Amino acid sequence: MDQIEITKHLFQKKVTCPVCNNIFKVNVVKVNSPRILSKDSDFLLRYSIINPYFYDVWICNNCGYAALKADFDKLRSHQKDVVLNKIKPKWKPRTYPDVLTEKLAIERYKLALLNAVVIEFKESTKAIICLKIAWMYRLLEMKKEELHFIAQALAGFNDAYINESFPMYGLQRDSTMYLIGELNRKLGNNEEALIWYSKTITTLGASYKIKDLARNGKDAIKSTNV
Repeated sequence: MDQIEITKHLFQKKVTCPVCNNIFKVNVVKVNSPRILSKDSDFLLRYSIINPYFYDVWICNNCGYAALKADFDKLRSHQKDVVLNKIKPKWKPRTYPDVLTEKLAIERYKLALLNAVVIEFKESTKAIICLKIAWMYRLLEMKKEELHFIAQALAGFNDAYINESFPMYGLQRDSTMYLIGELNRKLGNNEEALIWYSKTITTLGASYKIKDLARNGKDAIKSTNV
């Protein structure tokens, strides 16, 4: 699809930066535009027509504050001060085209990750950003970079599982247990993966769909060990 066609699936929304009160426009994907082609084992959705993941980060070009759109307004007063004191002085404004690509999405996610680290957002926030960066590298078939960020995501989810409440970014306890297992499998940590799959399968109240995914993960490990 050419760029003109892609822009037909976008609309602009006015956003006010919670840090500096700058008003700017962001591109938002129309609700009915994305078409899901398939779903990877770690929940990456593959789309035709337009990819909503590319537009998941909002950036204030005035102060440099960047975050997932779901978190953009979730700032406390002391966190705003951190942005103004530590991010804004080093920020160099940049312009992005309306039509984004995997590489531009990675750049934007990394800006959000930098903010999340400096502002000290929850581990689950850093984990989900790292996972989405890994997904973008997967779309580019850059395996080494993908696995690097999967490892970062796994560390964050391990911490969040112990210290945070559910749901987080749409993940319930059972789906988080499964995801931790699946990320371990992707990194070759098969023994650890099997532990988490088993926890998922034996957890009371875990959904049948998630249990089936955990069984699939166990089967995948068994097939590679044959």
